[in-house]
Amino acid sequence: MKPTDIKNPDYFHKVVDCQWACPAHTPVPEYIRLIAHGRYSDAYMINWKSNVFPGILGRTCDRPCEPACRRSRVEDETLVKGKKEPVAICRLKRVAADYKDEDIKTRMPKAPKKNGKRVACIGGGPASLTVARDLAVLGYEIVIYDQDPKLGGFIRTQIPHFRLPESVIDEEVGFITGIGNIEFRHEKVDSMKAVLAEGYDAVFVGSGAPRGRDLDVPGRKEAAANIHIGLDWLSSVSFGHTTKVGKRVIVLGGGNTAMDCCRTARRLGGESVKVIVRSGFDEMKASPWEKEDAMGEDIPILNMLVPKEVRHEGGKIKGVLFEEVVAKYDDKGRRSLVASGKPDQFHECDDVLVAIGQENAFPWIERDMGLEFDKKWDMPIVDKKTFMSTKPGVFFGGDAAFGPANIIWAVEHGHQAAISIHQYLQGKDVADRPPQGVTQASTKMGLHEWSYSNNYHPVPRQKMKHVDLKTRFSGMTVEVEEGFTEEQTRHEVERCLNCDVQTHFTDSLCIECDACIDICPTDCLTIVPNAEDEAALRAMTLAPAINPDQPLFHSLPLKHTGRVMVKDENVCLHCGLCAERCPTYAWDMRKAVIELPHAGTAFIPLEAVVR
Repeated sequence: MKPTDIKNPDYFHKVVDCQWACPAHTPVPEYIRLIAHGRYSDAYMINWKSNVFPGILGRTCDRPCEPACRRSRVEDETLVKGKKEPVAICRLKRVAADYKDEDIKTRMPKAPKKNGKRVACIGGGPASLTVARDLAVLGYEIVIYDQDPKLGGFIRTQIPHFRLPESVIDEEVGFITGIGNIEFRHEKVDSMKAVLAEGYDAVFVGSGAPRGRDLDVPGRKEAAANIHIGLDWLSSVSFGHTTKVGKRVIVLGGGNTAMDCCRTARRLGGESVKVIVRSGFDEMKASPWEKEDAMGEDIPILNMLVPKEVRHEGGKIKGVLFEEVVAKYDDKGRRSLVASGKPDQFHECDDVLVAIGQENAFPWIERDMGLEFDKKWDMPIVDKKTFMSTKPGVFFGGDAAFGPANIIWAVEHGHQAAISIHQYLQGKDVADRPPQGVTQASTKMGLHEWSYSNNYHPVPRQKMKHVDLKTRFSGMTVEVEEGFTEEQTRHEVERCLNCDVQTHFTDSLCIECDACIDICPTDCLTIVPNAEDEAALRAMTLAPAINPDQPLFHSLPLKHTGRVMVKDENVCLHCGLCAERCPTYAWDMRKAVIELPHAGTAFIPLEAVVR
């Protein structure tokens, strides 16, 4: 095999599993170390640079980073009683937001003089706000259109305030609008042609997926007064138009919207609230913690039940009849639901909340203006790399581009769309993406000292404290999660393995003494004859390298025997023992800082946000 190209930034990027898994590629270990040193504002700005909404995402993110966390792969099960859990990355993000200094506004960039180019953003959600932030600091004049009176999109209207206080939304949206060069127009856009007629140099569509899917069973129309689309219902609650619900409530659906609906219903007077879903419990789209929070509020989740009929009397709903199903899988692993043969189940209710999915809707985009839609889903055809539509100068992002996803995906879409808009308005090829960079610096401070905490701490994951049920049901705005205390924070930050401090091997210095191999606690190092393919090399490692999704480090031939040093990145603890033990300094521990480009290439460099 060819040796590993460590000059490629992606090599170190992939090894920092949490950062690689995050759509916005937030440098997680860096901000956790800053928190460990009590530098909360610096940690906040590190987050703000990449994910834009640290306080919001610290409460609502879907946490794609946490399943990737190295801790959950290498944890010593005997020390943590079999619970191999990732670092609480998301909740530490909230810590940075909760404990930041009051003068954080002074760190925010200010827009320069306008450069003469105007960009319209349709929709005031996270994707549009990210585009606005990235472009305003380059001198572009940004106009954001939204039908709601305040910016934020579904963050504000569809996430209940007991999960996300409105004050947090106001603050983080305010950081963006406070940059300057950003105008908010409280207008509903009814025509793309009309927007283009305003003479904008580019248009970004971040209008989300605003339409909830409806229930299509007998009795739906007759009982319409008591059947509500979950997304619309949550918005109505948010604006204060809906203030009560029936005592018996059925929520249909198994996603996070369904969890928000059922918990909201409990606070509006629902005494018996049930979530009923057609899939199995483990197949539900809702995040595990969302399901846990719902069940913690005495809300049962009933699985493998498909609505069959809405029963009513005189236009008043009586309940819903369900068919019990079982999952069957074909030889290709595709699932189908078939009747179990058991009797149907009837569940009485006063209201039904339908949260079975979201759809895009673009009735306001004329079909004769050169913007193509696919025939299957009636979605705009959007380039997945550049986010530009088939009409030059018109870009899409967030849920509007490829369907519903979490906030963090909308943020990354906004970053990439902003790069493309900047390229387009500078007369450059939008497909030409600015390169990412990586810098490395040794963390060595002495023979056995490093500038990071490299000890393994068998500390269990900290548990988030919640307010008691009586208090949380006293109002819609009582935040349920209290956040980590400073003591909890001190324990949790020690769980991070500092994956961005990476082993660095210099083959010319290696004398093949095996000292590093002897001391490695996970047997991730091996010196072996080179092999022609990766599978053969993985089979020769000291401990079988069984996870092909994680890379192998593979050195140049060593000068004494021609063999190669192989490291299984999957289980490395980044403890530095190999570097401490090596008599020739062939091993070093180097901090890798991965710089990801934003619009204008050098937007908000890392050193500018950390003091």
